Amino acid sequence: MKVVAINSSPRMEKGNTALILNPFIEGMEEVGAEVELFYTRKLVVKPCLGCFGCWVKTPGRCVQKDDMDWLLPKMNEADIWVFATPLYVDGATGSLKGLMDRMLPRIQPFFEIRKGRCRHPLMEEAKAGKLVVVSNCGFWEMENFDPLLVHMRALCENASLDFAGALLRPHGEALQEMVEQGAPVVGEVFNAARKAGREIVEQGSIGEDTLRAVGQELMPREAYAQMANAYFQELLDALEM
Repeated sequence: MKVVAINSSPRMEKGNTALILNPFIEGMEEVGAEVELFYTRKLVVKPCLGCFGCWVKTPGRCVQKDDMDWLLPKMNEADIWVFATPLYVDGATGSLKGLMDRMLPRIQPFFEIRKGRCRHPLMEEAKAGKLVVVSNCGFWEMENFDPLLVHMRALCENASLDFAGALLRPHGEALQEMVEQGAPVVGEVFNAARKAGREIVEQGSIGEDTLRAVGQELMPREAYAQMANAYFQELLDALEM
């Protein structure tokens, strides 16, 4: 099974998103998946020109030359995509959205009716695989991910993908500090992320109990707000020294 994972965090492997993504990848690899991980910060992906050249001039290929030349064929062959992003202004990072825009060559310009909606069929070389989302945010509440999930589910409908679940980590800013403290709950979160990786490969889906364990409460909301406020106040105070 081939997996393409995209980490769009500007902090790459040092970000809170990677803390969840990495054990998830480890879980997939433990049961035989072949995973390739890419960071959008290291990719050169130009903005979509909206020219439809990938439909009517060079069908299946963008007229621009950049890293999508080799990345999109890998995505077309993958059984599972993993889109990992911190929550930025209620959605994915700009770099991930830009990459998503450049996925247009995967589909044909023609319309077909699917589930009562006009959709584009896939190009012959594009596989209809699964999408898993991995995200963390600085807000405490889980519902902050709702806009992102609406977007990702819509992407799946338009791109003939199966939305296979989302590993969501609210109040993610507490995670790094709790790792350093050796808090037991952190081990539970990481073990659940690893289990999710095994489940998506072996079962084709991720159990709801596993997803809840990934996103479980790390600390009370009031304590988290106080911790975050104290951290930023310390940074501001340092400017005056």
